Amino acid sequence: MLAQIRPSELASWLESVREHGHPVVLDVREPYELKLSSVKEEGFELRAIPMSVIPPRLHELDTKRPIACLCHHGGRSMQVAGFLKARGFEHVANIAGGIYAWTSELDPAVPRY
Repeated sequence: MLAQIRPSELASWLESVREHGHPVVLDVREPYELKLSSVKEEGFELRAIPMSVIPPRLHELDTKRPIACLCHHGGRSMQVAGFLKARGFEHVANIAGGIYAWTSELDPAVPRY
C-alpha cells in the first residue's frame, strides 16, 4: 500500500523510515514551478526530477532509500509514487496536498502559487 502523508506528517514519516537510509523528497514539478516556490532540505535530501523525465532517469534513484514524492497539489506526485512502487521501490509515500499544503502546514515562507 502506498502511504499518503500530509506535509504536517512528513517529519514523523521521515523518522519512521530513516533506518532504511537517508530519506529523499522527490519534487516532480517542472523547472518553472521550482523557480516560483521550493522547500528547504530539513532532515531529507531534496531531489528535483520532473514527472515527465522520471522513466529515463529512474536509475538516478535508489530503490532501497525512502522517497516521499512532492508536486503542486499531490496529483502528479501520487502518479510518480505509484510508478516507483510498481518498479520495486520499497519505502514510498505521496505528500498529499503538495507544496500548496506545505505552505499552510509547515512553512508559511514557502510562496503559494
